Parts: sequence; C-alpha cells; structure tokens
Amino acid sequence: MRCLLIDDSPRYLRAARALLEREGIAVVGVARTGEEALAQVAELQPDVTLIDINLGDESGIDLARRLNEAGQSTGPGDEGGIILISSHSVDDFAELVEASPVLGFLDKSALGAGAIESLLHGGQPAGGARA
Repeated sequence: MRCLLIDDSPRYLRAARALLEREGIAVVGVARTGEEALAQVAELQPDVTLIDINLGDESGIDLARRLNEAGQSTGPGDEGGIILISSHSVDDFAELVEASPVLGFLDKSALGAGAIESLLHGGQPAGGARA
C-alpha cells in the first residue's frame, strides 16, 4: 500500500512515517500544506492519503474536499481513499467527518496498518470511525 501523509508537524510526520513503514506501508510522500498535498497526490497517486484535520491555518476537511474534487477516490473499493487523522477525539468532529468525502477518521494514537486497512475495506477500526 502506498501512503501520503499530510500534517503540519514535521515531528509527527517523521514518527508516523517510521511507524507505518515498520508495519509494511510504503510512505511515498509527506506534505505540510494543502498546496504541497495537491501537487503530491497528482504526482504520486497514493493508495491512501492521511490528512490531519488541523493543518495550521488550513482545514484538513477542506483539503479532503479539494482532493476529492481533483479526483482522489474516497470510498471503499476504490483504488484509494482519504482518511482524516487527529489527536482530538472523533466526537469533536463527528458531524464534519460524516459530511466530508472521506473513508473515515483515525485518532493519531490508533494509527497503524491494520486500522488503515480496516477503513479501506469498509470496516471500523478501534480508535476510528467510518464517515
């Protein structure tokens, strides 16, 4: 599985990349802004794109919509999808996540290959929620 990570924290990007690569996910790129993300999705065509809900001055949910409009697939069974991540509880964003064009939500503490695979295949992982 080829993954693109989008988060405004360089420290988190390093830690998440190391974790996912240990679990067998190829992290093909990282981005810190929406513009970087749009360019990298177009170039790299990842299987899954993980987007932090809070990207500094930007909204990860708005970015997910922009990626969807640009053709990034978002549903189970597609070639790939978008998953929102955050250190905040899904309860803080439940309505926004549900209204967005994403596969679901993962708490950053639950991030892992199994949780991502579960969302990609229509399940609901521990620490996550379906959109």
